[in-house]
Amino acid sequence: MRTPLLRRAAVTTTALGLALTTAPAVAQAEAPAAFTNAPVRVTVTVQGPDGLLFQKKIFTWGHDVTTATGGTHACDGTNGGAHATKVPTPTAALDHAAKRNGFTWDGAWYGSFDDYSVDTVKGVSGGGSAYWSIEVNGVPTPVGGCQFEIENGDLVSFTWTSF
Repeated sequence: MRTPLLRRAAVTTTALGLALTTAPAVAQAEAPAAFTNAPVRVTVTVQGPDGLLFQKKIFTWGHDVTTATGGTHACDGTNGGAHATKVPTPTAALDHAAKRNGFTWDGAWYGSFDDYSVDTVKGVSGGGSAYWSIEVNGVPTPVGGCQFEIENGDLVSFTWTSF
């Protein structure tokens, strides 16, 4: 009778050991998504009609943005359902650059797009014949500046562009 009892104990111990060994993998697989809104360091460039207006490396992350014309709204990649979690964005980077370097920018808020348009940077307006285009690493963003995710090392450019 001792042999079946020892065998049962050994099987139970082995099963428990396997369960505990695999538990961290299961827990890890079920863990929430990683924090994606960690600060990134990017270069922000603002190119006006008459030349370079601003260029500097900054740390940024997605955050609420306030403009005189548009009011306060999220600008963290969750706009328009673009991302499930907050991420750094080009317009948030412009906002951080402006606040930390003593210049202003303004933009209207478009609820239908859940995003800002950048209308004026450092007193230079797009007006009726131009607009501020947004590029990341030399490529125009396919979505608004509060929806596009930027990453560490990116070159974020706002360029005055005539029609």
